[in-house]
Amino acid sequence: NHEEFDFNGDFYGALLQYPGKYGQVYDYAAFVAKAKAQEIKIAVAADILSLVLLTPPGEFGADVVVGTTQRFGIPLGYGGPHAAFFATKEAFKRNIPGRIIGVTKDADGQPAMRMALQTREQHIKRDKATSNICTAQVLLAVMAGMYAVYHGPKGLTYIAEQVHNNTKALSQLVQRLGFKQMNTSFFDTIKLQVENIDKLKGIAEKKGINLNYIDDKTISISLNETTDINAIKQLFSCFLEFKAVNETFSFSEPSSDVIQSSLQRTSPFLQNEVFNSYHSETELMRYIKKLERKDLALNHSMISLGSCTMKLNAASEMLPLSWAQWGNIHPFVPVDQAEGYQIVLRELEKDLNTITGFAGTSLQPNSGAQGEYAGLMMIRAYHESRNEGHRNICIIPASAHGTNPASAVMAGMKVVVTKTDAKGNIDVIDLEEKANLHAANLAALMVTYPSTHGVFESSIKYITKLIHDNGGQVYMDGANMNAQVGLTNPAAIGADVCHLNLHKTFAIPHGGGGPGVGPICVAEQLLPFLPGNPLIETGGSKAISAISASPWGSSSVCLISYGYIKMLGEEGLTNSTKVAILNANYIKERLSGNYEVLYTGENGRAAHEMIIDCRPFKQNGIEVTDIAKRLMDYGFHAPTVSFPVAGTVMIEPTESESLSELDRFCDAMISIRKEIDRASENPENNVLKNSPHTMAMVTNDQWDFPYSRQKAAFPLPYVSGNKFWPSVRRVDDAYGDRNLICSCTPIEAYAEVE
Repeated sequence: NHEEFDFNGDFYGALLQYPGKYGQVYDYAAFVAKAKAQEIKIAVAADILSLVLLTPPGEFGADVVVGTTQRFGIPLGYGGPHAAFFATKEAFKRNIPGRIIGVTKDADGQPAMRMALQTREQHIKRDKATSNICTAQVLLAVMAGMYAVYHGPKGLTYIAEQVHNNTKALSQLVQRLGFKQMNTSFFDTIKLQVENIDKLKGIAEKKGINLNYIDDKTISISLNETTDINAIKQLFSCFLEFKAVNETFSFSEPSSDVIQSSLQRTSPFLQNEVFNSYHSETELMRYIKKLERKDLALNHSMISLGSCTMKLNAASEMLPLSWAQWGNIHPFVPVDQAEGYQIVLRELEKDLNTITGFAGTSLQPNSGAQGEYAGLMMIRAYHESRNEGHRNICIIPASAHGTNPASAVMAGMKVVVTKTDAKGNIDVIDLEEKANLHAANLAALMVTYPSTHGVFESSIKYITKLIHDNGGQVYMDGANMNAQVGLTNPAAIGADVCHLNLHKTFAIPHGGGGPGVGPICVAEQLLPFLPGNPLIETGGSKAISAISASPWGSSSVCLISYGYIKMLGEEGLTNSTKVAILNANYIKERLSGNYEVLYTGENGRAAHEMIIDCRPFKQNGIEVTDIAKRLMDYGFHAPTVSFPVAGTVMIEPTESESLSELDRFCDAMISIRKEIDRASENPENNVLKNSPHTMAMVTNDQWDFPYSRQKAAFPLPYVSGNKFWPSVRRVDDAYGDRNLICSCTPIEAYAEVE
């Protein structure tokens, strides 16, 4: 009880729910004041729609506000995906987990957006990262954002007031029948005392209505903007039947306030022009299209981001996501009310078991990083079950994904890094030394296969046996599973657990950074530890605690992977893997003589991706970033830059690309190589250093560059047929770091004084 809580020096923070768990809107001002006096930080989990009417937590002293944006137009989808929000004070902005978008300026001084504060992240700081957030729910954030853009502050206020007024009306209706309504101040939820829960539940379920049964004498009911008068009438009829009375339904919106004045919002919100301009479908459509034209996306050309597997997201796989039958299901409905989802999810788990060679799968993790964390927590639980809880050493190759060490630290393990050799493989001698040295405390090895260097390591079975012989378990990072499906599997190489990236290998869209799904697949001995859920029974017999809020994670997008696997079948999946490897090796051969491939396997081949070395071009004054930026002029998104090796690019074409598209990309890369050879003639003013070239540059009356406009913007004949114009030139990262801005305020307001 926050009103009676006795603070002492043992506490560093408090988490408050606003409105409360069962709908009561509490005044937390006195609690927050006491906490502040003890230097205790306050985090508030808030309902975003309620904040339209309620005093914002920041105004009563909260340090952090979190919640979900699902209420802003996103289907429930039996659990997701949904985008969360994390808001904090200016003082804490550089401690925010995950990346944020900041404002900077480009080479012409024009305003530009950039991803900021990445230096804290796992791909840079590794085990010292302040977060293990990898997949962000970008697509869902965009959808929720467009809901706010379309409705604006006036529309959202109308929606919130409609929800609130309907809830007040329902409260009066049930109280008129003699039920005690326990919430004195509420937004959209009422809490009722009911003497015979089973009787009411039977009546409600016959009418197709689910209520929240808190205990054997208490229920709560929440409304949203889709709950209209007819729905309220249907709901009221349950209570009429329960009371066996014959009363006429009369609906009127109450005028009295149930939210005390001190908790009613008075401050404006969403004042930026963007939230006050696009309030018709036509205008919103054009605004979205305007933004979409700024993205160099897969609908324009191949995106060869290494380790990202940017394959086709087929329309046939994604079609079911637009069906209300899949979208309008709450994640905690009784399981027998979600039989369709249950069939799909069980089948998907079974198929992933077959693909990986493992005994069980959990679909709960919402990203690869979350899957890593879940797998390592299961390994820790496994060791504890064998009275070996002291095992806490996790060996990780230097070439591993940055999420690996971050996950290990989060799971309470100590990271020991093992070397890689000159060919990009794990240094087996170094691994032997470290496995033997830490044998008494060895918990796990995290390994990526094929390696992050794009090579199938021939010593992989010896490596996994070495770990097992020293008492550890093997975690396989499934980021490169697109080179395994149908040809080999994690169980065959000796792994005990792996995560899969359904947004890579199994065709869920990346969405500009999410949604992602990172299920974990495990061997027999780890089955008992599959993650559970506090509300719906799932997971193993000795389940670790929930990894995400809903029992089956982002269930609705699992329909995509289900469709992908079922439509391709065993033969199609295997052929996809073969073509992915073939495409990568075709690019390798076409670029041969122009670029050096840094690592290859024993037979001189790459796996499904390869790293090309751009460090020799420094002698011409060209950096790897120059190549990445120049590719935009050729109509291509850059491959992965400087990961896992600085000064390189990692190329992964996937199986989705045709021979003609591969040739276009190779033609662009070979043309750039010729530009590199000529670059030393003018090291600071050449076509690479000045790239990308915007329309504003090329159409400007002034042209002070030692090459033609055609060379700048149309370097090869194919470009003119489908030209992509970058919106901005290169951005000033240092300026962005100094002037981090998290709002949509026009950049002119932050112009530095000359």
